[in-house]
Amino acid sequence: MIADIHPHVISTDPGRHPVAPLGGVQSAWSRERPVSFEKLISEMDRAGIDKAAIVQASTAYGHDNSYVAEAIAAHPRRFTGVFSVDVLAADAVDKMRHWLSRGFGGMRLFTTGSTMPGQATWFDDPHTFPAWRFAGEAGIPVCMQMTSDGFAALRALMDRFPDVRIILDHCARPHLIDGPPFAADAGLFGFADNSNIFLKVTPLNFAPANWGKATPQTFLGKLLAAFGAARLAFGSNFPATEGTLKEILGKARDAFSFASDEDQGWIFGGTAQRLYPMLAAAGRDAGDRAPRRHA
Repeated sequence: MIADIHPHVISTDPGRHPVAPLGGVQSAWSRERPVSFEKLISEMDRAGIDKAAIVQASTAYGHDNSYVAEAIAAHPRRFTGVFSVDVLAADAVDKMRHWLSRGFGGMRLFTTGSTMPGQATWFDDPHTFPAWRFAGEAGIPVCMQMTSDGFAALRALMDRFPDVRIILDHCARPHLIDGPPFAADAGLFGFADNSNIFLKVTPLNFAPANWGKATPQTFLGKLLAAFGAARLAFGSNFPATEGTLKEILGKARDAFSFASDEDQGWIFGGTAQRLYPMLAAAGRDAGDRAPRRHA
């Protein structure tokens, strides 16, 4: 079973799903190459990807997760979702319960990104503690879209809420280019002994614009050696990353070609099921496979 834990979807009906991006700036990718969940199903079929945890497109819809909820309702055996809520708000836990009741399996905090440069510091504000506490009680992972500048605050949260599993989106955007021993990424590798830290390996990590002195085997190999394959999971970042889903998966497969079949089994499906158990459900609903196109 192959799973993708980082695709995005954008509605073709802006009347029903108006754009309201975090930070007030819509991402270029969501405007220029939107992909509906129906199109995502088609792309998954072409790529050979069975299931996905759709990540809320915060740079398009902010905290309104309703379109991802529609995708899950339409294809509950192929999709779960990763919602976004305002964890500083007094009703954050109520909102978390609501989205979990609609088939979501995790939460994401967008603390930096292309439309919000720099590293935000609000995610460890005491007003967020009820949300963090509930995440631990509910057993859901929290994706952190962040950089190493936020690691100190994250460690303090981990000490306070040790039961919360944390996924570092894009491996927290490591420097990578300095090559072995990757001294500039010591903060990232410093999490290797924390069993509740998982890494989402995306095109930023397996197909970066510049490898510098690194290679796929030296960098990804060190991730494998340090964290173990059962804490690494493939994320396509499609369609924010250009190219077809099949092409993106192919690049990931090539980058991890040095790894054992067992390790690749974890990276491309096993860890996803560990993080999002609903992805482990057998089978597909009738009609889940996109219809074939005829010449």
